[in-house]
Amino acid sequence: MSYKQLTEPERYQIYRLKNMGFTQKIIAKELGRSPSTISREISRNTGKKNYRAKQAQQLAESRRKNAHKAVKLTEQVKHWIITLLYHDLSPEQITIYLKRRKSISLHHETIYQLIYADRDAGGTLYKQLRTACKKYRKRYGSYDKRGKIRNRVSIDDRPAVVDKKTRIGDWEGDTIIGKGRQSALLTLVERKTLYTMIFRLTGKQASLLAEAAIEGMAHIVDQILTITLDNGLEFAAHELIAEGLKADIYFAHPYSSWERGINENTNGLIRQYFPKGTDFNQVTVTSPINRYHL
Repeated sequence: MSYKQLTEPERYQIYRLKNMGFTQKIIAKELGRSPSTISREISRNTGKKNYRAKQAQQLAESRRKNAHKAVKLTEQVKHWIITLLYHDLSPEQITIYLKRRKSISLHHETIYQLIYADRDAGGTLYKQLRTACKKYRKRYGSYDKRGKIRNRVSIDDRPAVVDKKTRIGDWEGDTIIGKGRQSALLTLVERKTLYTMIFRLTGKQASLLAEAAIEGMAHIVDQILTITLDNGLEFAAHELIAEGLKADIYFAHPYSSWERGINENTNGLIRQYFPKGTDFNQVTVTSPINRYHL
């Protein structure tokens, strides 16, 4: 249980009970406090006229106000943050790095505030952020205009265990479209381990995507239980994928990218190195089955 500061009403109780002659042990029991807490309170906040509640409260407030507050954003920490930003880490990743490597606990919002303060001062750290905030555009009466995928199974029917991320074998998938919509990447991320596979597609047909997925993941078929996909028509051959990989395929709701949040975030990371306008047909691959491992 975390420690809670004594309140002003509690100090008045201490004052009253002490004047009635009760011991510190009995006072502690009456207030539901540790005897050491009562002892420390009386020792620290007793003035020339013995212990008085109002004076004790004023002394405690003054002590808290003047107490030294640890400054986590030292120049050294700022240097590490800036260095990591220029090494393409996001604020969220930086907090993890600092925790693991430097034993420093920071909230990622602290790093964002540092970046925004630098921007307001004319700095350029904000340009290292992967994505800018986009203005939300409400879709009035929107519906999926991309066509219907036959025999699709909704994410509503997906086993609840997938949400818990307690097992290996549940994947999320989507595509990243290249320049002029003439090239694309297929990305698949395992939800628990974040193991990521990327395949360059040689065409936009659903059958080619299914072929790439089956060929590329055949060597880990025993580690594939479910795959949750976007609603793009490039996944129309999902039944071929399900059969080839012996997996259950589910589809997120239209315009509900958060239901594949891990995959969406991963695609954002990939876009940092393959920005919009990249012609994936010009990207060199080293594997015979066009596979990257992150």
